[in-house]
Amino acid sequence: MPEIRVAIIGVGNCASALVQGVEYYKDAREDMTVPGLMHVNFGGYHIRDIKFVAAFDVNKNKIGKDLAEAIFAEPNCCAKFADVPRLGVRVSPSPILNGVAEHMKEAFNVYNCNEIKQADIVRILEETKADMLVNYLPVGSRNATRFYAQAALDVGCALVNCIPEFIASDPLWSKKFEEKGLPVAGDDIKSQLGATILHRNLVRLCIDRGVRVEETYQLNLGGNTDFLNMTVEERLKTKRISKTEAVTSLVPYDLPTRIGPSDYVPFLGDTKICYIVLKGRKFGNQPVTITAKLEVEDSPNSAGVVIDVIRAVKLALDRKIAGPLISISSYAFKHPPTQVSDSVAKQWVEDYINGKRQR
Repeated sequence: MPEIRVAIIGVGNCASALVQGVEYYKDAREDMTVPGLMHVNFGGYHIRDIKFVAAFDVNKNKIGKDLAEAIFAEPNCCAKFADVPRLGVRVSPSPILNGVAEHMKEAFNVYNCNEIKQADIVRILEETKADMLVNYLPVGSRNATRFYAQAALDVGCALVNCIPEFIASDPLWSKKFEEKGLPVAGDDIKSQLGATILHRNLVRLCIDRGVRVEETYQLNLGGNTDFLNMTVEERLKTKRISKTEAVTSLVPYDLPTRIGPSDYVPFLGDTKICYIVLKGRKFGNQPVTITAKLEVEDSPNSAGVVIDVIRAVKLALDRKIAGPLISISSYAFKHPPTQVSDSVAKQWVEDYINGKRQR
């Protein structure tokens, strides 16, 4: 199969996990179940077919370095689980725009120039022949996300939008990609086994078993820069919408819900701790309460899903499918263009792989 040429926006912890994962699983056997992977082979593409060709960041510790080195630069704290050889990809400066909140400038060690233009990004994407852009910008990067979405449209490459800024699920933006003959997947990546997927399945279980859910909430703690960035509420609007709708979309009635980041605990590093509480009424109107705790390494949890999304987008490019990719977006993202149950979305993805669904 031809290689999948990927450019990354934001060389943070999630990018570190993804780059390490491609190296870690490059020799994964296709004739057996491999721990950590949903698909060794996705529509004919193996993980080793993914090649990183460009990367963009604002951190002085990362700009100019090989991507293999930059993924371990501070403040990244993703666990090291693979020795990544030099990739020959130099991290390029990214325009700051609103991708860096005022309280994050020191943590991100931001360079002092904001003269990078869209034409500079387009030139790099053209020179590297990138098939797609993977957006790992910080939560709240509304203008910066749209800057890169437009760059993708200008150069003619696909977009994988991993953050809660609505592009694939926005009819205006998804139409722009469709008109350009380009696929777009998003928005806001689900984790492989994270708070959202666990919460959704607990709610689904209650609905399927005749329990009326009366209220539910989800509290998340973490110590990486993602959680530090989200200590400012104004950057959380779309994040709360995305996470909340991912759960409430499964419930056929109004449900008091509170979901979202709760606190930044520096010494947790890349560890994320989630508490889920769900209260309802079962047979005889008797009360039932479910309390769950999930503890995971945050960034590899994301990469375990993105590694499939990349290959799904490449299939769309091969098949000349344009616009929002409904199947993989419904399965892999919290705020897709179409919300369905996870079991339905999973079947859609398998049908998409086998050519039974166009999108």
